[in-house]
Amino acid sequence: MASSRTVLGIVGGVGVILLAGWFALDEHDSVNPVFNQPSEAPSVVEPAVVGTEAPVSQMIAEAPAPEITRAVPSSQDQVRLSFAPVVSAVAPAVVNVYATRVEQRSASPFANDPFFQRFFGGRTPYQSRPQTSQSLGSGVIIDPSGLILTNSHVVSGATDIRIALTDRRELGVELVLDDPETDLAVLRLSEPETEPLPSLGFADSDTLEVGDLVLAIGNPFGVGQTVTSGIVSALARTGVEASDYEFFIQTDAAINPGNSGGALVDLDGNLVGINTAIFSRSGGSVGIGFAIPSNMARVVADAGSRGGDIVRPWLGARLQPVTPELAESLQLSSPSGALVNEVAPTGPAMQAGLQTGDVITAIDGVPVTTPATLNFRLATMPLGTEAELSVVRRGETVSLNLPVEAPSGGTDVSATTIEGNTRFAGATAETLQPALAEQYGLSYEASGVVITDVAASSPASAMGLATGDVILTLNGIEIENAETFSQLASQRQRVWEIVLQRNGRVIRTRVSG
Repeated sequence: MASSRTVLGIVGGVGVILLAGWFALDEHDSVNPVFNQPSEAPSVVEPAVVGTEAPVSQMIAEAPAPEITRAVPSSQDQVRLSFAPVVSAVAPAVVNVYATRVEQRSASPFANDPFFQRFFGGRTPYQSRPQTSQSLGSGVIIDPSGLILTNSHVVSGATDIRIALTDRRELGVELVLDDPETDLAVLRLSEPETEPLPSLGFADSDTLEVGDLVLAIGNPFGVGQTVTSGIVSALARTGVEASDYEFFIQTDAAINPGNSGGALVDLDGNLVGINTAIFSRSGGSVGIGFAIPSNMARVVADAGSRGGDIVRPWLGARLQPVTPELAESLQLSSPSGALVNEVAPTGPAMQAGLQTGDVITAIDGVPVTTPATLNFRLATMPLGTEAELSVVRRGETVSLNLPVEAPSGGTDVSATTIEGNTRFAGATAETLQPALAEQYGLSYEASGVVITDVAASSPASAMGLATGDVILTLNGIEIENAETFSQLASQRQRVWEIVLQRNGRVIRTRVSG
């Protein structure tokens, strides 16, 4: 009995304490903890609809239930989404590309050491030896006769190129056009096939929209043909630095090493782009891949089918992006367009009437957001036509007709490639002209010769010459044109005193012959 009273006393005491706590909390307008709430649920006061006094729940209860019709799938085919029909149609036209290169590698482990090279005057006492390497990529058959489109970086410098079809046949091909400026190349079968090959047609990449479904097909990491799906994540991407004409399609379809040169297709089975680059910190896909638009690929493919070089239109004006500060000073509604900051003394821009300070906002009705946009659009236009430019000049919009034409004389016949056993062997140089100056970011008034190509593993490459270098003097002799450069650079000299311009800087160097 005593123990019962003790228990009741403890319970009663706890009850008094809890009750006191309850009133204390209420006194201070505090929110009651969950365990302090009464067991009975509080009443809910429903709002009435405006103009009535009936609660909403009552009105809903009295309203007739709507008739909902649900279509129940009657088969698996009605609920299954598959890209299989598209893949079966386009996959046979996508091939694997194997490119073999033979490079001269020094037998010395110190050959690339700057101190070692300086000690031996740029030469190595160890004999170099050839080393064979193989790169792997993808390609797209664009003509049943056996014309294949791939990336320039997949096949550039290759001594032997082969393709593998989806039926595992391997065929020899030859390089008919290499265009590093767009990172595209055209291959052709060494021996024609008796039966036409499967091929893909070109879509109009200008009709693509962000959100469109696309498929990427290629041979990632050499595991075999692989298909991935995604959407167009963005259009007209720049800053990728994968080619001179930056206007890429961005997709989240998985693209990995080995996919280069492969196909990006729409759901109609047409080619919308050539996969060429990825953004990645790990080396694998992170959902940011880039493809060259089909409208640019078509231009290169057409030139390759003719077996000739590409002659592109040129503008004859130097451009720069419009920043927010420039937009404000130029009274533009947004920082968009291409600002003209220099016009060549001769060329299409001068003929059209472009002036320094003009802002090009559209070409043939298509908005121009950056200089890269204008360069891409112009490069895809046929020679001999005219393009209409929309230009903002001192706050007013004017229209100008720009002739779409090649640089004077077309390709430069004065280009020369140094051969033989000289320090400049493997270098290709051209006499500077306004179009070349524009291409390499030089002043239109620049003169001399510019290095337009340096063969891999050549003496010129080992000496350090780079594409875009302007050769000013050799051993004190001024270089005025490619012919003078060829005469001097083909000679053997014990020592070369070279003065060149690179990225706006004048460099003087001395190398052994």
